[in-house]
Amino acid sequence: MSSTALDAAGARAPDITPPLTPGGPLEAKHMRSAAYRNAAQQGKLTSTHWHIAWANGLGWGFDGMDGAIFALVAPMVMQEFAVTLPEYRSGVQIAMLFGIIGLYLWPWLADQFGRRTLLAINIAMFSLMMPLVALSPNWGFFVAAYAIVRFALNGEWAIGSMLVAETWPARLRGMIVSADRSAWGVGAALAGTITAVVVQNWGWRAAFVLPAVVALLAIYVRLLCPESPYWVRTMDRKRRIRAALQTGQGISEEDRHWIDKAEKVGIRQLFLPDMRRGTLLATFVACTNVIAFSTVGLWMPLFLKEAHGWSAAEYGSFYVAWGLIGVVGIIGAGWIIDKFGRRLGFVLMLVEGAVFLTLWTYTNDNTLLWVYGLLWSIGFLGVWGPATTYTAEMYPTRIRGVGNGFSWALAFFVGYVLWPFVSVWIREATGSFQLAFLLIPVVMLGQAAVVWWWSPENAGKDLDGIHV
Repeated sequence: MSSTALDAAGARAPDITPPLTPGGPLEAKHMRSAAYRNAAQQGKLTSTHWHIAWANGLGWGFDGMDGAIFALVAPMVMQEFAVTLPEYRSGVQIAMLFGIIGLYLWPWLADQFGRRTLLAINIAMFSLMMPLVALSPNWGFFVAAYAIVRFALNGEWAIGSMLVAETWPARLRGMIVSADRSAWGVGAALAGTITAVVVQNWGWRAAFVLPAVVALLAIYVRLLCPESPYWVRTMDRKRRIRAALQTGQGISEEDRHWIDKAEKVGIRQLFLPDMRRGTLLATFVACTNVIAFSTVGLWMPLFLKEAHGWSAAEYGSFYVAWGLIGVVGIIGAGWIIDKFGRRLGFVLMLVEGAVFLTLWTYTNDNTLLWVYGLLWSIGFLGVWGPATTYTAEMYPTRIRGVGNGFSWALAFFVGYVLWPFVSVWIREATGSFQLAFLLIPVVMLGQAAVVWWWSPENAGKDLDGIHV
Protein backbone atom coordinates (compact mmCIF):
# COMPACT_ATOMS: atom_id res chain seq x y z
CA MET A 1 0.00 0.00 0.00
CA SER A 2 1.14 3.56 -0.52
CA SER A 3 -0.38 6.53 1.23
CA THR A 4 0.61 9.97 2.36
CA ALA A 5 1.27 9.98 6.07
CA LEU A 6 1.36 13.03 8.31
CA ASP A 7 2.73 13.12 11.80
CA ALA A 8 1.03 15.09 14.61
CA ALA A 9 2.84 18.27 13.59
CA GLY A 10 1.66 17.96 9.98
CA ALA A 11 5.07 17.01 8.53
CA ARG A 12 5.44 14.20 6.00
CA ALA A 13 6.56 10.92 7.51
CA PRO A 14 7.89 7.84 5.70
CA ASP A 15 5.32 5.12 5.09
CA ILE A 16 6.74 2.07 6.80
CA THR A 17 3.43 0.41 7.70
CA PRO A 18 3.09 -3.11 6.25
CA PRO A 19 0.31 -3.68 3.71
CA LEU A 20 -3.14 -4.19 5.19
CA THR A 21 -4.87 -7.53 4.71
CA PRO A 22 -8.65 -7.35 4.28
CA GLY A 23 -10.61 -9.25 6.89
CA GLY A 24 -13.46 -10.20 4.57
CA PRO A 25 -15.26 -9.45 1.29
CA LEU A 26 -16.72 -6.14 2.45
CA GLU A 27 -13.37 -4.89 3.68
CA ALA A 28 -11.72 -6.06 0.46
CA LYS A 29 -14.18 -3.82 -1.39
CA HIS A 30 -13.45 -0.85 0.86
CA MET A 31 -9.70 -1.44 0.63
CA ARG A 32 -9.81 -0.24 -2.97
CA SER A 33 -10.13 3.25 -1.46
CA ALA A 34 -6.92 4.96 -0.35
CA ALA A 35 -8.97 6.89 2.21
CA TYR A 36 -10.17 3.65 3.82
CA ARG A 37 -6.65 2.24 3.90
CA ASN A 38 -5.43 5.41 5.58
CA ALA A 39 -8.21 5.32 8.18
CA ALA A 40 -7.44 1.68 8.95
CA GLN A 41 -3.93 2.66 10.13
CA GLN A 42 -3.72 2.76 13.92
CA GLY A 43 0.03 3.36 14.15
CA LYS A 44 0.21 6.70 12.35
CA LEU A 45 -1.82 9.74 11.38
CA THR A 46 -2.75 10.32 7.76
CA SER A 47 -4.50 13.08 5.85
CA THR A 48 -7.69 11.01 5.96
CA HIS A 49 -7.73 11.04 9.76
CA TRP A 50 -7.65 14.83 9.64
CA HIS A 51 -10.46 14.97 7.06
CA ILE A 52 -12.64 12.88 9.36
CA ALA A 53 -11.80 15.08 12.34
CA TRP A 54 -12.54 18.28 10.41
CA ALA A 55 -15.88 16.97 9.16
CA ASN A 56 -16.98 15.95 12.63
CA GLY A 57 -15.71 19.17 14.19
CA LEU A 58 -17.64 21.29 11.71
CA GLY A 59 -20.76 19.28 12.48
CA TRP A 60 -20.32 19.93 16.19
CA GLY A 61 -19.77 23.62 15.44
CA PHE A 62 -23.12 23.79 13.74
CA ASP A 63 -24.75 21.97 16.64
CA GLY A 64 -23.38 24.60 19.02
CA MET A 65 -24.51 27.43 16.78
CA ASP A 66 -27.99 25.98 16.41
CA GLY A 67 -28.56 25.33 20.10
CA ALA A 68 -27.19 28.70 21.17
CA ILE A 69 -29.24 30.60 18.57
CA PHE A 70 -32.45 29.07 19.86
CA ALA A 71 -31.54 30.00 23.43
CA LEU A 72 -30.41 33.52 22.55
CA VAL A 73 -33.48 34.46 20.52
CA ALA A 74 -35.92 32.92 23.06
CA PRO A 75 -36.95 36.28 24.60
CA MET A 76 -37.64 37.73 21.10
CA VAL A 77 -39.58 34.67 19.93
CA MET A 78 -41.70 34.70 23.08
CA GLN A 79 -42.48 38.38 22.55
CA GLU A 80 -43.34 38.13 18.84
CA PHE A 81 -45.63 35.10 19.21
CA ALA A 82 -47.01 36.30 22.57
CA VAL A 83 -46.27 33.05 24.41
CA THR A 84 -45.69 32.71 28.14
CA LEU A 85 -42.65 31.01 29.65
CA PRO A 86 -44.58 27.78 30.39
CA GLU A 87 -45.91 27.79 26.80
CA TYR A 88 -42.42 28.30 25.43
CA ARG A 89 -41.11 25.51 27.65
CA SER A 90 -43.84 23.16 26.36
CA GLY A 91 -42.98 24.00 22.75
CA VAL A 92 -39.31 23.24 23.34
CA GLN A 93 -40.28 19.98 25.04
CA ILE A 94 -42.41 18.90 22.05
CA ALA A 95 -39.55 19.64 19.65
CA MET A 96 -37.12 17.76 21.88
CA LEU A 97 -39.40 14.70 21.90
CA PHE A 98 -39.06 14.53 18.13
CA GLY A 99 -35.34 15.11 18.53
CA ILE A 100 -35.11 12.16 20.87
CA ILE A 101 -36.50 9.90 18.14
CA GLY A 102 -33.72 11.07 15.85
CA LEU A 103 -31.14 10.69 18.60
CA TYR A 104 -31.85 6.97 18.72
CA LEU A 105 -32.87 6.33 15.09
CA TRP A 106 -29.81 7.82 13.35
CA PRO A 107 -27.20 5.84 15.36
CA TRP A 108 -29.33 2.66 15.01
CA LEU A 109 -29.29 3.15 11.25
CA ALA A 110 -25.53 3.73 11.43
CA ASP A 111 -25.12 0.31 13.02
CA GLN A 112 -27.07 -1.23 10.15
CA PHE A 113 -25.76 0.74 7.15
CA GLY A 114 -22.49 2.37 8.21
CA ARG A 115 -21.30 5.64 9.73
CA ARG A 116 -20.22 7.73 6.73
CA THR A 117 -23.36 7.75 4.56
CA LEU A 118 -25.70 8.35 7.48
CA LEU A 119 -23.52 11.23 8.71
CA ALA A 120 -23.61 12.94 5.30
CA ILE A 121 -27.41 12.58 5.02
CA ASN A 122 -27.80 13.82 8.57
CA ILE A 123 -25.70 16.96 8.01
CA ALA A 124 -27.47 17.87 4.78
CA MET A 125 -30.90 17.41 6.30
CA PHE A 126 -30.50 19.48 9.46
CA SER A 127 -28.75 22.40 7.73
CA LEU A 128 -31.34 22.68 4.97
CA MET A 129 -34.20 22.58 7.48
CA MET A 130 -33.01 25.63 9.43
CA PRO A 131 -34.47 28.21 6.99
CA LEU A 132 -37.91 26.70 7.66
CA VAL A 133 -37.73 28.14 11.14
CA ALA A 134 -37.15 31.62 9.72
CA LEU A 135 -40.41 31.33 7.78
CA SER A 136 -42.54 30.55 10.85
CA PRO A 137 -45.81 32.56 10.67
CA ASN A 138 -46.92 31.48 14.14
CA TRP A 139 -45.86 29.63 17.27
CA GLY A 140 -47.20 26.24 16.12
CA PHE A 141 -45.22 26.38 12.87
CA PHE A 142 -42.10 27.42 14.79
CA VAL A 143 -42.37 24.40 17.08
CA ALA A 144 -42.98 22.04 14.15
CA ALA A 145 -40.01 23.40 12.17
CA TYR A 146 -37.77 23.25 15.23
CA ALA A 147 -38.86 19.64 15.79
CA ILE A 148 -37.69 18.69 12.27
CA VAL A 149 -34.34 20.41 12.86
CA ARG A 150 -33.83 18.63 16.18
CA PHE A 151 -34.80 15.26 14.66
CA ALA A 152 -32.09 15.64 12.02
CA LEU A 153 -29.47 17.43 14.11
CA ASN A 154 -29.41 15.01 17.02
CA GLY A 155 -27.96 12.20 14.94
CA GLU A 156 -24.65 14.05 14.70
CA TRP A 157 -24.09 13.54 18.42
CA ALA A 158 -23.41 9.85 18.11
CA ILE A 159 -22.52 9.21 14.46
CA GLY A 160 -19.75 11.79 14.11
CA SER A 161 -18.10 10.87 17.39
CA MET A 162 -18.26 7.16 16.56
CA LEU A 163 -16.61 7.71 13.18
CA VAL A 164 -13.75 9.63 14.79
CA ALA A 165 -13.35 7.19 17.69
CA GLU A 166 -13.30 4.23 15.29
CA THR A 167 -10.67 5.67 12.94
CA TRP A 168 -8.17 7.66 15.03
CA PRO A 169 -5.30 5.91 16.88
CA ALA A 170 -6.29 4.84 20.40
CA ARG A 171 -3.57 6.96 22.05
CA LEU A 172 -5.17 10.13 20.62
CA ARG A 173 -8.83 9.14 20.75
CA GLY A 174 -9.80 11.21 23.78
CA MET A 175 -7.93 14.28 22.55
CA ILE A 176 -9.41 14.33 19.05
CA VAL A 177 -12.98 13.49 20.12
CA SER A 178 -12.71 16.31 22.67
CA ALA A 179 -11.14 18.71 20.17
CA ASP A 180 -13.99 18.04 17.77
CA ARG A 181 -16.49 18.46 20.58
CA SER A 182 -14.89 21.80 21.43
CA ALA A 183 -16.06 23.11 18.06
CA TRP A 184 -19.44 23.33 19.77
CA GLY A 185 -18.05 26.29 21.71
CA VAL A 186 -16.90 27.99 18.51
CA GLY A 187 -20.39 27.50 17.10
CA ALA A 188 -21.94 28.91 20.27
CA ALA A 189 -19.61 31.90 20.05
CA LEU A 190 -20.63 32.42 16.42
CA ALA A 191 -24.25 32.30 17.55
CA GLY A 192 -23.46 35.06 20.03
CA THR A 193 -21.97 37.13 17.21
CA ILE A 194 -25.04 36.51 15.06
CA THR A 195 -27.29 37.59 17.93
CA ALA A 196 -25.25 40.68 18.73
CA VAL A 197 -24.92 41.82 15.08
CA VAL A 198 -27.39 40.15 12.71
CA VAL A 199 -30.37 39.73 15.05
CA GLN A 200 -29.89 43.15 16.57
CA ASN A 201 -30.19 44.76 13.11
CA TRP A 202 -32.43 42.41 11.08
CA GLY A 203 -34.41 40.46 13.66
CA TRP A 204 -34.29 36.90 14.98
CA ARG A 205 -35.44 35.28 11.70
CA ALA A 206 -32.23 36.28 9.94
CA ALA A 207 -30.24 34.07 12.32
CA PHE A 208 -31.81 30.92 10.87
CA VAL A 209 -30.97 31.59 7.22
CA LEU A 210 -27.15 31.59 7.41
CA PRO A 211 -26.67 28.00 8.65
CA ALA A 212 -28.00 26.54 5.37
CA VAL A 213 -24.48 26.76 3.90
CA VAL A 214 -23.44 23.94 6.23
CA ALA A 215 -25.16 21.53 3.82
CA LEU A 216 -21.95 21.72 1.75
CA LEU A 217 -20.25 19.78 4.54
CA ALA A 218 -22.22 16.70 3.50
CA ILE A 219 -20.41 16.70 0.15
CA TYR A 220 -17.07 16.91 1.97
CA VAL A 221 -17.99 13.89 4.10
CA ARG A 222 -18.98 11.80 1.12
CA LEU A 223 -15.88 12.66 -0.93
CA LEU A 224 -13.08 12.55 1.64
CA CYS A 225 -14.25 10.53 4.65
CA PRO A 226 -14.23 6.70 4.46
CA GLU A 227 -16.33 4.16 6.30
CA SER A 228 -15.30 3.01 9.77
CA PRO A 229 -12.97 -0.03 9.60
CA TYR A 230 -14.41 -1.28 12.89
CA TRP A 231 -17.92 -1.30 11.43
CA VAL A 232 -16.75 -2.92 8.17
CA ARG A 233 -14.97 -5.72 10.03
CA THR A 234 -17.96 -6.28 12.29
CA MET A 235 -20.22 -6.67 9.25
CA ASP A 236 -17.75 -9.10 7.67
CA ARG A 237 -17.63 -11.14 10.87
CA LYS A 238 -21.43 -11.33 11.05
CA ARG A 239 -21.71 -12.45 7.43
CA ARG A 240 -18.96 -15.05 7.81
CA ILE A 241 -20.52 -16.61 10.90
CA ARG A 242 -24.05 -16.55 9.44
CA ALA A 243 -22.83 -18.23 6.25
CA ALA A 244 -21.03 -20.92 8.24
CA LEU A 245 -24.11 -21.65 10.35
CA GLN A 246 -26.39 -21.79 7.30
CA THR A 247 -24.13 -24.35 5.58
CA GLY A 248 -23.64 -26.43 8.71
CA GLN A 249 -19.96 -25.60 9.11
CA GLY A 250 -18.41 -25.50 12.55
CA ILE A 251 -17.51 -22.22 14.22
CA SER A 252 -15.30 -21.45 17.21
CA GLU A 253 -16.73 -21.10 20.69
CA GLU A 254 -15.68 -17.44 20.65
CA ASP A 255 -17.60 -16.82 17.41
CA ARG A 256 -20.62 -18.71 18.73
CA HIS A 257 -20.68 -16.63 21.90
CA TRP A 258 -20.22 -13.41 19.90
CA ILE A 259 -22.96 -14.08 17.33
CA ASP A 260 -25.35 -15.15 20.07
CA LYS A 261 -25.08 -11.63 21.45
CA ALA A 262 -24.85 -9.85 18.11
CA GLU A 263 -28.07 -11.40 16.74
CA LYS A 264 -30.17 -10.16 19.66
CA VAL A 265 -32.18 -6.94 19.39
CA GLY A 266 -29.89 -3.99 20.08
CA ILE A 267 -31.69 -2.73 23.19
CA ARG A 268 -31.64 -6.20 24.68
CA GLN A 269 -27.88 -6.47 24.12
CA LEU A 270 -27.37 -3.33 26.20
CA PHE A 271 -28.66 -5.12 29.29
CA LEU A 272 -26.92 -8.47 28.91
CA PRO A 273 -24.82 -9.30 32.00
CA ASP A 274 -21.54 -8.20 30.38
CA MET A 275 -22.99 -4.85 29.21
CA ARG A 276 -25.40 -3.84 31.98
CA ARG A 277 -22.90 -1.92 34.12
CA GLY A 278 -21.41 -0.04 31.15
CA THR A 279 -24.86 0.88 29.86
CA LEU A 280 -25.93 2.25 33.23
CA LEU A 281 -22.72 4.25 33.68
CA ALA A 282 -22.81 5.71 30.16
CA THR A 283 -26.48 6.63 30.53
CA PHE A 284 -25.88 8.22 33.93
CA VAL A 285 -23.07 10.39 32.55
CA ALA A 286 -25.20 11.40 29.56
CA CYS A 287 -28.24 12.22 31.72
CA THR A 288 -26.38 14.33 34.25
CA ASN A 289 -24.57 16.24 31.49
CA VAL A 290 -27.80 17.05 29.66
CA ILE A 291 -29.62 18.02 32.87
CA ALA A 292 -26.82 20.47 33.65
CA PHE A 293 -26.64 21.93 30.18
CA SER A 294 -30.39 22.13 29.55
CA THR A 295 -30.85 24.17 32.71
CA VAL A 296 -28.12 26.66 31.90
CA GLY A 297 -28.24 26.49 28.12
CA LEU A 298 -31.98 27.06 27.85
CA TRP A 299 -32.42 29.68 30.52
CA MET A 300 -29.13 31.59 30.93
CA PRO A 301 -30.06 34.42 28.51
CA LEU A 302 -33.45 34.82 30.20
CA PHE A 303 -31.80 34.71 33.62
CA LEU A 304 -29.32 37.43 32.66
CA LYS A 305 -32.14 39.57 31.25
CA GLU A 306 -34.49 39.14 34.23
CA ALA A 307 -32.03 39.11 37.12
CA HIS A 308 -29.41 41.53 35.83
CA GLY A 309 -31.15 43.56 33.12
CA TRP A 310 -28.79 42.53 30.30
CA SER A 311 -29.77 43.39 26.74
CA ALA A 312 -29.62 40.97 23.80
CA ALA A 313 -26.33 42.57 22.73
CA GLU A 314 -24.87 42.13 26.22
CA TYR A 315 -25.77 38.49 26.75
CA GLY A 316 -24.95 37.81 23.10
CA SER A 317 -21.44 39.17 23.64
CA PHE A 318 -21.13 37.13 26.82
CA TYR A 319 -22.10 34.00 24.88
CA VAL A 320 -19.28 34.65 22.42
CA ALA A 321 -16.65 34.75 25.15
CA TRP A 322 -18.31 31.94 27.14
CA GLY A 323 -18.26 29.60 24.14
CA LEU A 324 -14.66 30.41 23.18
CA ILE A 325 -13.34 29.89 26.71
CA GLY A 326 -15.28 26.63 26.77
CA VAL A 327 -13.24 25.52 23.76
CA VAL A 328 -10.10 25.80 25.88
CA GLY A 329 -11.75 23.71 28.57
CA ILE A 330 -12.84 20.92 26.23
CA ILE A 331 -9.49 20.68 24.44
CA GLY A 332 -7.66 20.81 27.76
CA ALA A 333 -9.88 18.04 29.12
CA GLY A 334 -9.13 15.94 26.02
CA TRP A 335 -5.40 16.28 26.63
CA ILE A 336 -5.83 15.33 30.29
CA ILE A 337 -7.94 12.22 29.65
CA ASP A 338 -5.41 10.83 27.15
CA LYS A 339 -2.34 11.62 29.25
CA PHE A 340 -3.61 11.06 32.80
CA GLY A 341 -6.81 9.04 32.39
CA ARG A 342 -10.54 9.47 31.89
CA ARG A 343 -11.46 9.63 35.56
CA LEU A 344 -9.09 12.46 36.45
CA GLY A 345 -10.24 14.52 33.47
CA PHE A 346 -13.87 14.19 34.54
CA VAL A 347 -13.24 15.14 38.15
CA LEU A 348 -11.06 18.18 37.42
CA MET A 349 -13.58 19.63 34.97
CA LEU A 350 -16.64 18.93 37.11
CA VAL A 351 -15.22 20.31 40.35
CA GLU A 352 -13.85 23.46 38.68
CA GLY A 353 -17.15 24.12 36.92
CA ALA A 354 -19.23 23.49 40.04
CA VAL A 355 -17.22 25.92 42.18
CA PHE A 356 -17.30 28.86 39.78
CA LEU A 357 -20.91 28.28 38.68
CA THR A 358 -21.94 28.57 42.34
CA LEU A 359 -20.01 31.83 42.75
CA TRP A 360 -21.46 33.18 39.47
CA THR A 361 -25.03 32.40 40.50
CA TYR A 362 -24.69 34.34 43.76
CA THR A 363 -22.97 37.48 42.46
CA ASN A 364 -24.75 40.64 41.34
CA ASP A 365 -21.62 42.45 40.22
CA ASN A 366 -21.38 42.82 36.42
CA THR A 367 -17.60 42.38 36.38
CA LEU A 368 -17.77 39.23 38.47
CA LEU A 369 -20.58 37.88 36.27
CA TRP A 370 -18.09 38.01 33.42
CA VAL A 371 -15.10 36.69 35.41
CA TYR A 372 -16.91 33.83 37.15
CA GLY A 373 -18.95 33.09 34.03
CA LEU A 374 -15.90 32.59 31.86
CA LEU A 375 -14.19 30.54 34.57
CA TRP A 376 -17.07 28.13 35.07
CA SER A 377 -17.37 27.62 31.32
CA ILE A 378 -13.95 25.89 31.39
CA GLY A 379 -15.18 22.98 33.50
CA PHE A 380 -18.87 23.11 32.65
CA LEU A 381 -18.27 22.86 28.90
CA GLY A 382 -14.92 21.08 29.29
CA VAL A 383 -16.52 17.93 30.70
CA TRP A 384 -18.33 17.35 27.40
CA GLY A 385 -15.07 16.18 25.83
CA PRO A 386 -14.59 13.33 28.32
CA ALA A 387 -18.34 12.57 28.29
CA THR A 388 -18.53 12.17 24.50
CA THR A 389 -15.41 9.99 24.51
CA TYR A 390 -16.77 7.99 27.45
CA THR A 391 -20.06 6.95 25.85
CA ALA A 392 -18.33 6.01 22.57
CA GLU A 393 -15.95 3.72 24.48
CA MET A 394 -18.52 2.02 26.68
CA TYR A 395 -20.18 0.04 23.89
CA PRO A 396 -18.79 -2.61 21.48
CA THR A 397 -18.77 -1.89 17.74
CA ARG A 398 -21.73 -4.17 17.02
CA ILE A 399 -24.01 -1.91 19.09
CA ARG A 400 -22.00 1.30 19.46
CA GLY A 401 -24.66 3.25 17.58
CA VAL A 402 -27.54 1.66 19.49
CA GLY A 403 -25.76 2.19 22.80
CA ASN A 404 -24.88 5.81 22.14
CA GLY A 405 -28.37 6.43 20.79
CA PHE A 406 -29.99 4.86 23.85
CA SER A 407 -27.87 6.74 26.40
CA TRP A 408 -28.21 10.14 24.76
CA ALA A 409 -31.88 9.69 23.81
CA LEU A 410 -32.77 8.88 27.41
CA ALA A 411 -30.57 11.76 28.55
CA PHE A 412 -32.39 14.19 26.27
CA PHE A 413 -35.76 12.93 27.47
CA VAL A 414 -34.76 13.44 31.09
CA GLY A 415 -32.84 16.68 30.53
CA TYR A 416 -34.95 18.47 27.92
CA VAL A 417 -38.45 17.04 28.43
CA LEU A 418 -38.77 16.24 32.13
CA TRP A 419 -36.20 18.50 33.81
CA PRO A 420 -37.54 21.80 32.39
CA PHE A 421 -40.66 21.22 34.50
CA VAL A 422 -38.38 21.40 37.52
CA SER A 423 -36.44 24.47 36.33
CA VAL A 424 -39.53 26.47 35.31
CA TRP A 425 -41.45 25.43 38.44
CA ILE A 426 -38.59 26.73 40.60
CA ARG A 427 -38.50 29.98 38.63
CA GLU A 428 -42.28 30.43 38.92
CA ALA A 429 -42.22 29.63 42.65
CA THR A 430 -39.23 31.82 43.56
CA GLY A 431 -39.32 34.47 40.83
CA SER A 432 -35.82 33.59 39.62
CA PHE A 433 -33.78 30.81 38.03
CA GLN A 434 -31.14 31.19 40.76
CA LEU A 435 -32.13 28.12 42.78
CA ALA A 436 -32.48 26.02 39.61
CA PHE A 437 -28.93 27.02 38.66
CA LEU A 438 -27.64 26.18 42.15
CA LEU A 439 -28.87 22.60 41.77
CA ILE A 440 -26.47 22.07 38.87
CA PRO A 441 -23.21 22.07 40.89
CA VAL A 442 -24.77 19.32 43.02
CA VAL A 443 -25.50 17.30 39.87
CA MET A 444 -21.94 17.87 38.61
CA LEU A 445 -20.30 16.77 41.87
CA GLY A 446 -22.53 13.68 41.93
CA GLN A 447 -21.31 12.76 38.45
CA ALA A 448 -17.69 13.28 39.54
CA ALA A 449 -18.14 10.88 42.47
CA VAL A 450 -19.72 8.13 40.35
CA VAL A 451 -17.10 8.37 37.60
CA TRP A 452 -14.20 8.43 40.04
CA TRP A 453 -15.33 5.47 42.15
CA TRP A 454 -17.16 3.19 39.71
CA SER A 455 -16.00 3.82 36.13
CA PRO A 456 -13.45 1.72 34.19
CA GLU A 457 -10.29 3.40 32.87
CA ASN A 458 -10.18 3.09 29.06
CA ALA A 459 -7.44 5.58 28.20
CA GLY A 460 -5.20 4.35 25.39
CA LYS A 461 -7.02 1.05 24.88
CA ASP A 462 -7.98 -0.20 21.43
CA LEU A 463 -11.77 -0.32 21.08
CA ASP A 464 -11.65 -4.07 20.48
CA GLY A 465 -9.50 -4.35 23.58
CA ILE A 466 -12.30 -2.82 25.62
CA HIS A 467 -15.18 -4.80 24.11
CA VAL A 468 -15.71 -7.59 21.62
